[in-house]
Amino acid sequence: MAYRKTPAELGRLEAARERLVVCATGVVAEVGWGQATVGAVAGAAGIAAGSVYQHFPSKAALAVEVFRRAAGREVEVLGEVLRGPGEPVERLARGAEVFARRALENRGLAYALLAAPADPAVGEERLAHRRRYRALFAEVVGEGVATGRLPPQNAEMTAAALTGAIGEVLVDPLAEPDEAGTEAVVADLVAVALRCAGAAVPKPQPTPGP
Repeated sequence: MAYRKTPAELGRLEAARERLVVCATGVVAEVGWGQATVGAVAGAAGIAAGSVYQHFPSKAALAVEVFRRAAGREVEVLGEVLRGPGEPVERLARGAEVFARRALENRGLAYALLAAPADPAVGEERLAHRRRYRALFAEVVGEGVATGRLPPQNAEMTAAALTGAIGEVLVDPLAEPDEAGTEAVVADLVAVALRCAGAAVPKPQPTPGP
């Protein structure tokens, strides 16, 4: 009879795997995909490099899992905003703002998810997640058109343009941090998203005097 792991053993393995993914995510955020070697991840997790292969067959498999989890969480957050309460245009603006702020608060990981050179398997995941972002934007833009809040347009095409623009706008701020310019980047990105969908961009409110 083949040996079967006990529930306790399975729990320990799952916990070890989870810790490995968390540590790998931290390493990727700090040094990028290229330098996130199996040895570096193992060191961060406090285990031998060979132990990594008990949980993942290759560095690429671990990298894909890191990407799926981190990018998947960002898709979930964006979906909660874009499908949340409020008018479609308001949700579109909030979605762009939330996405930008989350990226700028965790620049290393965001740059890795959006633009950093990576294994081809990670590149495939990046394309798949871009399609998920695009679908969310197409949904809210389509709703805006249907309710007359946005001008007639091809929602899928607008969503594709939005997805590409947001990623492109963030690349330089993520690669070359400028904390003082964060608010300007967020405001400009929201304005770009609204213009792309044909919505009016609110005028900035004047700062109250002393």
